[in-house]
This record gives sequence, C-alpha cells and structure tokens, in this order.
Amino acid sequence: MCATYVITRISNVLIMDRRKFLKQSSLASSLFFVPSFVRAFEQVASSSLGYKRLVIIQLSGGNDGLNTIIPFGNDLYYKARPTLGIKANDTIKLNDEIGLNGSLTPLKRLYDNGHLTIINNVGYPNPVRSHFRSMDIWQTATDSDKFSQSGWLGRYLDAYGKQPYSAIEINDSLSLAMKGETTNAIATQDPKVFYNLSKDPYFQNIHNHKNDAHLSEHNLGYLYKSMIAAESSAKYIYETSKTVSTTKAYPNNTFGKQLKTTAQFINSKIDSKVFYCSLNGFDTHVNQLNNQKRLLKTYAEGVEAFVQDLKDKDSFKDTLILTFSEFGRRVNQNANVGTDHGTANNVFIIGDQLKKQGLYNNMASLSDLDINGDLKFEIDFRTIYATVLNKWLEVDDKKILNKSFKQLDFI
Repeated sequence: MCATYVITRISNVLIMDRRKFLKQSSLASSLFFVPSFVRAFEQVASSSLGYKRLVIIQLSGGNDGLNTIIPFGNDLYYKARPTLGIKANDTIKLNDEIGLNGSLTPLKRLYDNGHLTIINNVGYPNPVRSHFRSMDIWQTATDSDKFSQSGWLGRYLDAYGKQPYSAIEINDSLSLAMKGETTNAIATQDPKVFYNLSKDPYFQNIHNHKNDAHLSEHNLGYLYKSMIAAESSAKYIYETSKTVSTTKAYPNNTFGKQLKTTAQFINSKIDSKVFYCSLNGFDTHVNQLNNQKRLLKTYAEGVEAFVQDLKDKDSFKDTLILTFSEFGRRVNQNANVGTDHGTANNVFIIGDQLKKQGLYNNMASLSDLDINGDLKFEIDFRTIYATVLNKWLEVDDKKILNKSFKQLDFI
C-alpha cells in the first residue's frame, strides 16, 4: 500500500476509530507501532538501560524439539518414531546419548566454542496446544488461564525505556511481546525504507494538523501524534545504522536478512536494547523430516553468520540471543510421518558470557510422560525470562513479570 493512498485515506476518515485504521493499514503496521503522546527523542539515562543487547528469535509453528536435540541412545525414542526417528549416525553427537539434528552443524561450532547453552524440557503449567494461545502465553509471560494485552518486552519498555526505538522488531508488524501498556516498540525490516516512508510529502503534511484542537484519543489524534513521533525515530534509526556496513556473507533468505539488519543495528551502537526476529514454518504435521531439516539449516546458518558479524565488530560480548518456539511436538509420530502439537521443548541461549555451557539439564523422560502422552515440563520459561531480565539486562524482573521466579545460572 503506497504512502499516497494511506495519507489520502486519513483525510477521508478523520472520525474512523484509530484501532480499526491501524489494523487495516499495512503501512501503519510497519511504520507507526509507536506509543501515543511520546517524544521520540526523550532521553533515558544510560544507567537505566545499560549497554547489553538482547536478541529474541522465535521459531513459529512449534519446532519439534525431539528431532532437534535427539536422544539417539534411548530405544523409546525409536519405538515412538519408527520412521521419523533420526538415526544415531545422522546426528551430530554431543555425548554418548544425545546429538544435534544433522542440519545444525553451524550450531555445533558455537557449542564447541562455549557459546551455546541448551535448556531442555521448557514449558509452563497447564499447557495449551493452540498456536495462537500458546504464543500469546510465551509473549506475555502470563499463566495459561490469564490474558494480557501487553508483552513481557513491552512491559520492560514501559518501565525502563522511553523511546520507541529502545526495542525494534525486524518485521512488518509488531508482536504482542513488544507491545507495552504505554510504550510500544518499532517494527521495520529496512531502516532506509522506514526513513523514506517518513519523508513522504503526504506524510509531512501531517505536521500541519498536529495542533488541531479537534484531535483527540477518540479519533485520529492518536495516529497523528504517533506518526510525528515515528518520523524522529525513523531518522535516528536510519542515520545511526547507516554508519556501519558488513562484508559478512549471510544466507540469501528472509531470516538471513533479518539477522543482517539486526547486526547492522547492534554494530552501529544504536540506542536499542532489544531486537526481535522470527523464522516461520515449523508446524510439521506432514513429511516432517525434510521440512524441519531445511528450516533448522536456515536457522543455524543465519545465526552463525550473525555471531561472526558481531564478533568482527566486537559486539558479541555484549549480546545475548534467546531462541524459543511456542511448544514442542508429540512424542509419537503421526500417520503422515509428522508430529502433532505437544508441550515441553528446548530453548537455546547463545552468548559469549555463558556460565553453564552446553547441555544445561537432562532431557525429559520418555518413560514418564504426562496423562496425554506428552513430555513433562521441568523448567518454567518465565524462569529463563526472569534470569535474562535480572542478570543480563539488570532490571527488576518481578516488576515486569508481575511475580517472582527463581533465577537460573546459565549467565
């Protein structure tokens, strides 16, 4: 949707509900997910946010953890997956019992260098097998019977970041995780495109209406003020990030481009603390082996390039990468040589300052499953969030998660 159309539409729908407009406009979703009535350049003391960066990678669809971290030494694994189970010789062995999916060779190099921690059996009480609901639970960090309109990273921004660009999602729209109660992150895939959109002459005409007396939260006043704030953010993001470039070769795919843009932001020392990326396609109900193999290869190759890019600019030491999926898959394969929605899964933590490298804990028991025949979770994902917030971002995790969770010792 071109900017001309969007701005013309604004003039014709001044009384349109702002939320309806934001949902309908693709340009709005990529450019204007910023808080209302906030100055884009409001300064935040460095002591509030620090210099460490957090990168979240979301594997959407429910990655099959059992064919990612493979218990090849367990006969029950092959009994449950007679044709889907990956043979020991096709895994990348971590020890005599456990191996990585053969597509994760780049991840094994990070593992060997002490840059990877694998946390097994991660989930939450009373698990939900709906993609949308389970992803909401992971993104809001709420109990499975609670609902929230704000995400855990959005609440971090509410408390500790006053600028829209304190967190950036490399996407066309903003995930719930990045939406706060008063502050939202920026969503953009390309800082140059973001900046050029903000300089569109029709967009500039918005400034002529910024002080109109009739504008309020009940009409497009919210949108006008958000757009004005977005213009300053777009200029800052573009002019800061363009000061660096990379010669590092990334995989030529959407995920690789997301990580390349993220590295550009981090290496430019942009004043953003949280970055959010995603890789889709993990809902492998049918013919899982080849589909997951391709997706894990995409993930591992992109992450390795990203880490090396950060190392080249001496930024990796200040960056922590957390990879999750909304749930794992069922232990037993289905009739379509795939797997259905399950529960507990593995989480990857990648960084240069890991205290417990490699396998953080044992894999879940395949002989002691829950009442539905699924893996029993051991570690509540919110304990991982609490650890990252408290020990890495150095903020009050209870203030953000709304309750206390025990701290883990991977960082």
